[in-house]
Amino acid sequence: MMNNIWIEVNHAYKSFKDNEVLKDISLRCEGGNIYGIIGRNGSGKTVLLKCISGFLKCSKGDILINGKQLGKEIDMLPNAGIIIEEPGYLRRWSAYHNLEFLYSINHKKDKGYLYSVLRKVGLDPKLKRPLGKYSLGMKQRFAIAQAIAEEPEFLILDEPMNGLDKNGVEEMRQLFLKMKSEGKLILLASHSREDIEILCDEVYEMEAGILRKM
Repeated sequence: MMNNIWIEVNHAYKSFKDNEVLKDISLRCEGGNIYGIIGRNGSGKTVLLKCISGFLKCSKGDILINGKQLGKEIDMLPNAGIIIEEPGYLRRWSAYHNLEFLYSINHKKDKGYLYSVLRKVGLDPKLKRPLGKYSLGMKQRFAIAQAIAEEPEFLILDEPMNGLDKNGVEEMRQLFLKMKSEGKLILLASHSREDIEILCDEVYEMEAGILRKM
């Protein structure tokens, strides 16, 4: 477990041409906590998560990851599991073979471990059905499996409960709380106030590019 895992966002702005999407955002996050951002579609939540992940560069301000400046000293958020928008996958392959392919890029094949990851998110690792034929909720479970497979220290989650039924939501809540107890830093954006209130140690509201602590 890592201690003192920090994300620091300092007076960050992000503009696309004349459209200012993020306005003077400052945020500090530490390991062993879940931070929630609630807001409507188009409020800037996803853009902020993309900036923190390293997918977008701030127009002004900076983002520090454990004291290192993102975009200068490091290119991307390291050791992170990220769900932002729909994840990529090979539609004709099973969930297991998709996860195996992704995991084997950085690790030796470990069938037992990959089975355990799929079971952790409520998927049957022996199911042969192509991932492209999964329901929306099952695809979301697979997205979470992708995000946690390499045991990341950071989880960046944009609408992680999307498409899940009531049981699925409860199962994923328990999974995220367990990861929090292991010292992970979880930053999630959601339109569900219930998810935010149940899961999060600190809650922020995003509106028109402005972030306010609730």
